[in-house]
Amino acid sequence: MAKNKFYITTSIAYTNAFPHIGFALESIQADVLARYHRILGDDVFFLTGTDEHGVKIAKTAKSAGKNPQDFVDEISVRFMALKEALNLSADDFIRTTDKQRHWPVVEKVWKGLAEKDDIYKKRYKGLYCVGCEAFVLERDLAGGKCSIHNKEPEIVEEENYFFRISKYLAEIEKLISADEIKIIPIARKNEVLSIIKYGFEDVSFSRSSEKLQWGMPVPGDPSQILYVWADALTNYISALGYGGKDKNFKKYWPADVHCIGKDILKFHALIWPAMILSLGIEIPKTIFVHGFITSAGQKMSKSLGNTVDPFELVDKYGADAVRYYLLREIPASEDGDFTYEKFEERYNSDLASGIGNLTARVTTMAEKQLKAKSEKRKTTTQNLKLNEKIAEVKNEYRNALENFKFSEALKAVWKLIGFCDKYIEEQKPWVDDELRIMNYELGIKSGDVISDLLFAIKNIAELLAPFLPETSEKILKQIKGKIKKGEPLFPRI
Repeated sequence: MAKNKFYITTSIAYTNAFPHIGFALESIQADVLARYHRILGDDVFFLTGTDEHGVKIAKTAKSAGKNPQDFVDEISVRFMALKEALNLSADDFIRTTDKQRHWPVVEKVWKGLAEKDDIYKKRYKGLYCVGCEAFVLERDLAGGKCSIHNKEPEIVEEENYFFRISKYLAEIEKLISADEIKIIPIARKNEVLSIIKYGFEDVSFSRSSEKLQWGMPVPGDPSQILYVWADALTNYISALGYGGKDKNFKKYWPADVHCIGKDILKFHALIWPAMILSLGIEIPKTIFVHGFITSAGQKMSKSLGNTVDPFELVDKYGADAVRYYLLREIPASEDGDFTYEKFEERYNSDLASGIGNLTARVTTMAEKQLKAKSEKRKTTTQNLKLNEKIAEVKNEYRNALENFKFSEALKAVWKLIGFCDKYIEEQKPWVDDELRIMNYELGIKSGDVISDLLFAIKNIAELLAPFLPETSEKILKQIKGKIKKGEPLFPRI
């Protein structure tokens, strides 16, 4: 039987600064979905990468005294290093400065849009937010400033190429309304529909090369540089070799899930679908939109200087602890707060005292009391309540993941951990079987209790595999073959 394919992407990170935990969150969310679908048996392709052109990068590189290419090379390497640091299972990493893989596809896309008469030239005067890398309208501002970057936009007047997005808005509205392009959560879907209803103008797709040199030249017109988003959005198909000999495009497109932040929603839900419709290829299926991470209640951003370095977090607490906090504490599609106090509290309560303590207790008892190897132990349990709890948790877990509710999926797993803790206290498996019957009136033999717990822990480890892959592997290693208690999974802070 042919496998189902599953193509998932993160947005490509903007290389004006080193990574912070906002992008780490997005990467981890996408990784959970990629790992989950691999476990289901799907043929998964997981893409991430870096967006390396634009006004902001040119200005930042200049202020750092570096040429733009050297500057983005340094930053991009750090984003690549997230794969190992966060234990990401990404299959590919695309860079928009890649002239072999990316640029030829961008050129092909531009020519495809032009052939449909969807590219035209006009003179334009407008407000340009360098932070957003986009023209903005007065109505988008708050007190004359960008509501996201809290800076006044620049006034730009020049002749540019424009993309005729207006031609496709009615069709995009129908696709989003019917969930043929599914936007999660529904509040973001309604936001996009409101933008369409309110009015969305054709998009400037180039900048004058007199004012911006850092970027890809417009095909056939070196006096213009491609608009950064026209370049960046194409990464989702350039990585698959669109229009070339690479079979991956035919195999994996359309995208099953684009994971993005809420600040770039309109680019992915309006401009990108319009480009795809113009090219005549299949539309992406789902756009999953996460919120921002705040720092002690304040928006976390590079420009505000209150970001948290994910590499430092991993060095101090371990990759799985970082993954757990971001997936459990930060609501999947809303804003969530980070403080070191909250992190350590969640670490001690859920990881050290939760899964770490349960695994240690059960493996200690099993190592002492069970001498047989795992293949001679029960691979199931006659405990109906435990079976029911495992089935209930698996159902909640599956429903949560299918709806991108990562925290809810983890809550379900921790219900099973709590059930096991209670089962230990009720059944007292450390008590000798004769004493159990005489003094405690406990009818289940201690060996059977421990086997039940090992069976439950095996299920817990398997459920944790997409979320905490290293921890899952450590648990399974301890309970396979001869039981051997390992080092503490999460030493208490």
